[in-house]
Amino acid sequence: MRNHNILPYTKEARALASQLRKNMTPEEKLFWNATKSSKLGVIMRRQMPILDYVIDFYIKDIGLAIEIDGKIHDNNVVEDGVRQARIEKLGVKFIRFTNDEIEHNLPDVLNRLKVLIKEMK
Repeated sequence: MRNHNILPYTKEARALASQLRKNMTPEEKLFWNATKSSKLGVIMRRQMPILDYVIDFYIKDIGLAIEIDGKIHDNNVVEDGVRQARIEKLGVKFIRFTNDEIEHNLPDVLNRLKVLIKEMK
């Protein structure tokens, strides 16, 4: 397994990540409140810069990126695919949830995530 402790990022991505942390979407806030402070038994990072991108949430111990896809992602499917492929080349795995899943079925999202975390450890 790759060392997920050191992932490259640009200064621009770091600055954007800082901005995004201050302006999280309601769904990101809901997810963050349910997962921060090691509530899932792992340390979760939010708005993590990797390469020239920012991913919504990241668990560095297992190299898992968690993306919460809102309406903007509907129009950026190709860009999201390219971005994900570039980051996956670094050994990072992805799981995606929709805003709707976070809003209306957060317990199921958290259960699915717990199972995946256990499998990846």
